[in-house]
Amino acid sequence: LVRAVQSVIDRFDRDGFSIRLAGSPVILDDLKRSMETNLPRFTIISLCTISLLLALMFRRLSGVLLPLAVVILSLLSTLGLMGHLGMSIKLPTQILPSFLLAVGVGASVHILAIFYRYLDQGNGSRESIAFTLGHSGLAIVMTSLTTAAGLASFAGSPVAPISDLGFAATIGVLIALIFTLVMLPALLALIRIKSVTRSPRSARGTVIDRLFTWVTDFSIDRSGGVLALSVLLTVAGISGAAMVQFGHNPLEWFPDDEPIYQNTMFIDQQLKGAGVAEVVVDTGRENGLYEPAVMKELDRLATELYGYQDPDLFVGKIFSLSDMLKEINQALNNNQSEAYAIPKDRELIAQEFLLFENSGSDDLEDVVDSRFQKTRVTVKVPWADTIAYARLTAYLETHFNAAFEGVASIQVTGLAALFGRILRASIQSMQQSYVIAALVITLMMILLIGDLRIGLVSMMPNLLPIVLVMGYLGWAGIQLDMFNMLVGSIALGLAVDDTVHFMHNYRRYYHLSGDVRQAVRETLLSTGRAMAVTTMVLATGFYTYTLADMNNLILFGALTGSAIVIALVANFLLAPALMHQLHKRRITA
Repeated sequence: LVRAVQSVIDRFDRDGFSIRLAGSPVILDDLKRSMETNLPRFTIISLCTISLLLALMFRRLSGVLLPLAVVILSLLSTLGLMGHLGMSIKLPTQILPSFLLAVGVGASVHILAIFYRYLDQGNGSRESIAFTLGHSGLAIVMTSLTTAAGLASFAGSPVAPISDLGFAATIGVLIALIFTLVMLPALLALIRIKSVTRSPRSARGTVIDRLFTWVTDFSIDRSGGVLALSVLLTVAGISGAAMVQFGHNPLEWFPDDEPIYQNTMFIDQQLKGAGVAEVVVDTGRENGLYEPAVMKELDRLATELYGYQDPDLFVGKIFSLSDMLKEINQALNNNQSEAYAIPKDRELIAQEFLLFENSGSDDLEDVVDSRFQKTRVTVKVPWADTIAYARLTAYLETHFNAAFEGVASIQVTGLAALFGRILRASIQSMQQSYVIAALVITLMMILLIGDLRIGLVSMMPNLLPIVLVMGYLGWAGIQLDMFNMLVGSIALGLAVDDTVHFMHNYRRYYHLSGDVRQAVRETLLSTGRAMAVTTMVLATGFYTYTLADMNNLILFGALTGSAIVIALVANFLLAPALMHQLHKRRITA
């Protein structure tokens, strides 16, 4: 439809006869075309970025090709399953390919990091595979399950695109887990991979080892300061999060110089608005709209609506059956100005409508049904934030129901009402998903660690990034809309991955040594590099969205990438500080 209208505009648009195209179908079409452009572009960027980071980390061809094989097959399997289930790519699910590529490669990185290190010590491939899965297999399973839990919390959303994202992303993560645990070890066993002899005191190894040793000493020796700073950041984040406002305005996703943005603003300012709200009045009986009292109430409400007060919205124009009746009555009375009124006689109203229908005009069909039982009242408004639409919808419902109580039933619909309902459903879905994700992931951490207190404490490095991101939104005055409200559950599911790997290895080394410092140092030296690389892959995968031409994707990528980086820092500094304080109190007690 949009293309057909645009083709007509192209034939007639010229200097001195400017034609502007706007409205919800055009906005949705522009969003769809932007999605079709961004999807392949960011998939390719993600693949190139992942390949580069893998090459820098492993410096082996197998270290690049094997993880890519895992994630590409996982992505193709997920998209194929979506096709079989009839699930289309929607605005939220456009992040799925880049997301699965970044998430899927993380488990492969942890496996290959341990496998290559054990192989280079002179062990065979089979022994190295067995050691690797025994060392990190459980942690990899748990990280995938926690990520899936964070995403699965969206699956029950009443908003279909968010629900589809939750279902497809959860399935994709689980498929990637299966490929990682089944196909990757099989490929490692089949392919002859040579060990590489490296000096344990090589400059590269020394620098990284010294860095992790410094991080260990800093986090433990200054554990009190680290905890105090974390508390201050948490308080600041909570204070900002309390100021977060909800809203949803897809038009603001477009840059200011986009034609659809400029055209919509022009129509709003010059032509009474590009949005509509509809009120359906159902009298419940045939010819119920012939009643003068009903028509007068429609006319009174229209007059009242023109005085609607809202800081973000105004009523530009109202179309109703009462307007048409007044025009018909005036035309049948020699266009006298005093005849522009609602007739007082029911039979006269019926006759005037009949005469108008017999004149050959079909205008009545736009506002009333053939039985004269139902009519629509169209309210033109500017394109505004969904919160403003929700206030307008509530106003319409209250006033129309009060005016027609016991006479007619009222239903408010149209774009404004639809956006309002979407926002309410999204807010409810977000609250539920955050609670569900936090509870499920916390329970899984407790089961993994086997200690209630340590399991609960270990969630602090995971919740801190979410609190800081939400706090930033509040302090910066950025609204939480249907797109960036996905950040919390996604980031929580990903942030906990590093914590799982840290706590899984820390628990093992602490049981062997009984010393927190040594356990933390051995943990970072054994799995710290893989944690850093997987974080770089994940964060870069999301940061690539900052190259998009849509503001919602830019903000989503920046927020999620930053949350993942903050989570890594928290696991390198806050987690060891917490373990030091916790075990120190146990010893003191």
